[in-house]
Amino acid sequence: MLLIPAIDLKDGQCVRLRQGIMEDATVFSGDIVAMAERWVNEGARRLHMVDLNGAFEGKPVNGEAVYQVREAYPDLPIQIGGGIRDLQTIEAYLNAGVSYCIIGTKAVHNPEFVAEACKAFPGHIMVGLDAKDGMVAINGWAEVTDHEVTKLGKQFENDGVEAIIYTDIGRDGMMQGVNIEATQALAQALDIPIIASGGITNLEDIRRLATIEADGVTGAITGRAIYEGSLDFKEGQALSDQLSPKR
Repeated sequence: MLLIPAIDLKDGQCVRLRQGIMEDATVFSGDIVAMAERWVNEGARRLHMVDLNGAFEGKPVNGEAVYQVREAYPDLPIQIGGGIRDLQTIEAYLNAGVSYCIIGTKAVHNPEFVAEACKAFPGHIMVGLDAKDGMVAINGWAEVTDHEVTKLGKQFENDGVEAIIYTDIGRDGMMQGVNIEATQALAQALDIPIIASGGITNLEDIRRLATIEADGVTGAITGRAIYEGSLDFKEGQALSDQLSPKR
């Protein structure tokens, strides 16, 4: 299972939010490339980047920071989300060398767009499904819909997405541990990979996630824990590699 450091971008800075609330942001660095370097040096094999301003404004705002990281580390896979609402934005990111574009709110408002994007850019589209009590949340988690996460996940799987990034918004940024049961249920319902997000706090969470890797949980995004020090990234990835059923 791949441990993926999160670099969340707000006003050109690396921040972490609590439960998606823009006003509840903790700034960790103003140097995005230096932050990427830190995780690369600790063994990161992929980066998860989110344009938080873009997610709220519906268009890329911090794209330049993404491009700077891409230029500094041309061989490092990057997955980017936030404000991706049209094919032109996806094309621009992919042309810049980004590996995966994550469609979030747009996927729920306009599911046909996901199918269109998968057809235009096969192998490069992921969908981010954020949920609370099994129901999908959109617009930067500001609105909980009446869509069941499993049903939407199946639909996007049929469209050809590479993976579903699943976030339990009740746990994200709260340092309360991973919602293993909900993550496992989604993974078992789908055949495509699930990347877990939200609530990873320490090595015990890595151990718990490793028990459901065989169900299709191939990655885990971690943010606040590695920034605040409750999880050592290098140690976490080493443990994940050790526990992987593929080894």
